Amino acid sequence: MLYIFDMGNVIIDIDFKRIVAVWSNLSGTPLATLTSRFSREEILTKHERGQISDTEFAEMMRDEMEISLSFEQVVEGWNAIFVGIRPEVIELMNQLRTQGHRVVVLSNTNRLHVEYCSVHYPEIAASSDFLYLSHDLGMRKPNPEIFEYVLVAEGVAADQAIFFDDLLENVEAAKKTGMNAIHVADRHVIPNYFKSHDFLLPSKN
Repeated sequence: MLYIFDMGNVIIDIDFKRIVAVWSNLSGTPLATLTSRFSREEILTKHERGQISDTEFAEMMRDEMEISLSFEQVVEGWNAIFVGIRPEVIELMNQLRTQGHRVVVLSNTNRLHVEYCSVHYPEIAASSDFLYLSHDLGMRKPNPEIFEYVLVAEGVAADQAIFFDDLLENVEAAKKTGMNAIHVADRHVIPNYFKSHDFLLPSKN
């Protein structure tokens, strides 16, 4: 079986509010002002598809937010999104691999976040057989092509794949390809899923 895990709010908790809080502190701009300006969709999409460089991304965010920050300060705030790893999911991923299953990550992400995670959260890559990242592939979820790409790359039929994601639109898109897809609405969903499917972690003595 192929198990496909999203990254943000599935393997690792994230919070976009933390980004704006850091930028507010560094720039001296009121938090409420920056929050109202933080319309990130178009810029984020381009960055996550690898269509703009990290420098271009920082410049576009500075313009969007109307703040004067260095590239390093923009990156500092941008990487403040990460709250902490979900160790129970990492443990499950490792156990799945021990049982002979294939475990991969499929994430809408960007170079800055991946570089940060590789240093601060190396267990994500260490617990995965492969990382399918939107900025490398040039496409994002919920585009059906990205799910089809992973299935072809892994040589697995859709009904032999299980996908976990925190965004319902991504889950619904995956289901349309024939995948089994689980909406991770909170951090209890994944552990409960495996408990209900007779998946048992090794006992701890």
